[in-house]
Amino acid sequence: MAINPLLLPLLPLMAAVPVLVGQDGSQQASDVDVIALGRDMHDRMTVPVKVIEQGPFDFLIDTGAQNTVLSTSLAARLSLAPEGRARLIGVAGTEMVDTVQVDQIDLGSRSYYALLSPLLEKTNIGADGILGLDSLQGQRVLIDFRKKLIAVDEARALGGSKGFDIVVTARRRSGQLIMANAKVDGISTDVVIDTGAETSIGNRALQNAMAHRKRLSDQTTLHSVTGQQIQADIGFARELELDRMKFVNVMIAYADSPPFAALGLAKRPALLLGMRDLRALDRVAIDFSTRRILFDLPPG
Repeated sequence: MAINPLLLPLLPLMAAVPVLVGQDGSQQASDVDVIALGRDMHDRMTVPVKVIEQGPFDFLIDTGAQNTVLSTSLAARLSLAPEGRARLIGVAGTEMVDTVQVDQIDLGSRSYYALLSPLLEKTNIGADGILGLDSLQGQRVLIDFRKKLIAVDEARALGGSKGFDIVVTARRRSGQLIMANAKVDGISTDVVIDTGAETSIGNRALQNAMAHRKRLSDQTTLHSVTGQQIQADIGFARELELDRMKFVNVMIAYADSPPFAALGLAKRPALLLGMRDLRALDRVAIDFSTRRILFDLPPG
């Protein structure tokens, strides 16, 4: 099935993808949580989150972020003083940032404990914080774009594979789920779903492989949540194939983005699949426990 998202204006792009090197969080399972989704100013998904039993606060759901992030203003409001520093890998570069120890974060009835969280400016995040993979591992995240809802639970509690048109098994690296053997205009490409990016981001290996097929249409600037910036070339792919599903007219921002190297994806074509394309679907389920990604296509 071919999916053709609407073209968006060529604006400066915001992408998150923060990876805090060498840190992990823990979590506690509970009943199914269904949470209404909001949208921040960059058209990404936010959910209400409580931090040490205060709030709720608006957090960005970012499957491209390895760690849960707090804004500096929220940390100050909660009297959380920096306890250390760590190297953060963002879409536009790496940077040393302050970190805080967060005793508890609540998403619905689910609680996540003892998270080491980097601090970033709220103006760069676009929200009070970012809910990253350290708060999502071992669970399924079900995103229903049509109903504007998100559910978090084990795969069985959320219906297994029932109702999904396509199921793709991914490999795991640094907590991320990487879909291999996708194709961009016939070029084998590794794909990572990144709900923190507006537009899909391709590495230079993909750009070089596409060079003889597509002319670049423009340039833009990628703005990282760290406040850093990187120039990107804009191009369009005729189609992205994932199993039996096709996204058509895919806009790609090509850049030397550090997360590709951090995930071992710098040398072969790779793509961070962003919200512009994902919103063309009815539902997406990202099952971190079984390494499966499930897609529900729109009618017709």
